[in-house]
Amino acid sequence: KLSSLLQQLDTIKHLKRIRIHSRIPIVLPNRITTEFCDMLSAINKAIVLVVHSNHANELSNSVKLACKKIKACDITLLNQSVLLKDINDNAPALSALSEKLFTFGIMPYYLHLLDKATGTGHFEVDQKTAIALMDQVKKQLPGYLVPKLVREQAGAANKIVIT
Repeated sequence: KLSSLLQQLDTIKHLKRIRIHSRIPIVLPNRITTEFCDMLSAINKAIVLVVHSNHANELSNSVKLACKKIKACDITLLNQSVLLKDINDNAPALSALSEKLFTFGIMPYYLHLLDKATGTGHFEVDQKTAIALMDQVKKQLPGYLVPKLVREQAGAANKIVIT
């Protein structure tokens, strides 16, 4: 299905790039096969793959190998994370994540405040705390490794950049 969709998108003249979001390279890196990479390489448009990793502990050697395969296809890799209380809500954890992502060829892109959904409240970090946390992260990392702190807003056309 993905191959068919990509081929159709590839024929749209005004389309400059194709962005795909997936946790597959993080949670099932063995799914990044030669066949998968060949399918992506056959597309003429620029492809951006946004992976979803929330903690450096998710980034295993298998993930690193999968990312190397993807990068070999000339695909841009970005990461978006969710700020999660008691998981990654401290500067050392976020800095370690950004540093490790970079060694895997993945640029940190977004750090999301948690969407308010039933059953997730115990992971919520309030915006004031998140801003203070990002100030600490900015002191530990070069600017290109600091993700944008963002949140979703119902009805908004884009994510709202906080810092």
